[in-house]
Amino acid sequence: MAFTANDHLYMTRALQLAEQGMLTTMPNPRVGCVVVKNGKIIGEGAHLKAGEPHAEVFALKQAGDTANGATLYVTLEPCSHAGRTPPCAQAIVNAGISKVIAAMQDPNPQVSGSGLAHLQANNVEVASGLMQVQAEALNPGFISRMTRQMPFVRSKIAASLDGKTALNNGESQWITGESARLDVQHWRARSCAILTGIGTVLVDNPSMTVREIEVDRQPFKAIVDSQLKISPNAKILQGGNALIAFSQANPIKEAELLAAGAELLCIPNNEGKVCLKTLLSHLASREINEVLCEGGEGINGALMAQNLIDELLIYYAPKLMGASAKSMFAMPEFTNMNQVIALDILDIRQIGVDIRLCAKLSQRACC
Repeated sequence: MAFTANDHLYMTRALQLAEQGMLTTMPNPRVGCVVVKNGKIIGEGAHLKAGEPHAEVFALKQAGDTANGATLYVTLEPCSHAGRTPPCAQAIVNAGISKVIAAMQDPNPQVSGSGLAHLQANNVEVASGLMQVQAEALNPGFISRMTRQMPFVRSKIAASLDGKTALNNGESQWITGESARLDVQHWRARSCAILTGIGTVLVDNPSMTVREIEVDRQPFKAIVDSQLKISPNAKILQGGNALIAFSQANPIKEAELLAAGAELLCIPNNEGKVCLKTLLSHLASREINEVLCEGGEGINGALMAQNLIDELLIYYAPKLMGASAKSMFAMPEFTNMNQVIALDILDIRQIGVDIRLCAKLSQRACC
């Protein structure tokens, strides 16, 4: 069906509402909803936390009895199954809504079209696809986990203008300015997990926690450490909530790390290193939607070589660090231009004195 200017206006408001759950809804999707009657919004809501009411329930409650005969705009297809909360599709029917416009169908196989079908079967007019691209951008991790059984991996890199991420001796604090470092905190806060490698842990001893932003939970932390070189006293392990993926058994060190509160996962690949694909699949099985990788050239190169990065978030500082400094990705030398990795730039903006570039791979290769 053809959508009107007002349809776009109301869905825009629903998308704005969905953004309210950017830091809190995981593992659930971010969803917003508005109820409209006679050209006026009579109810609106957002899903804010797993286990709490969905956006449609808040909007219908605000609309009350006036919802009868109204149109409901929602950024994701209403659920049709009972999970931690009752199905929203039936609540919409019970409220007497006459028409539902959804931005996109739910990628969850438990729903995936059945919510809209339930509405149609109960004489509610339905349509979907309005501002779908914008709606999908709100939930890349949820969509990835439901369709690929993998989290959405976003690699954050701080680099000089000549593409270097650390001096040859490993020193990297600080390449970017304070504004860029604060911006990174927002990306950490919206992520379900932070992924890093043992090289970064040994050189920087980072905590990888969200700072300067008020949050009610800290991201899970996953450390790739094939030989279990990490110290039980490492800052990243403090407070628990951390998983160490390794590939070479070391009973004594394993016992020390378990005593320090860390989880351990032995997942060797054929080369005796950590199988990154298995690690990400494991994180998805734990309902982790978005993973922010904050590591060096080693883990970034391995992820890129295995086609496991979905998005790049690169902060370029107005500095030059020289040819001997470390690069963004440790990968084998390319010998012809057909081998280079093409990117689509999604966004470029200045953050303080630095430039933030967001890009994705132009074409995901077949594994």
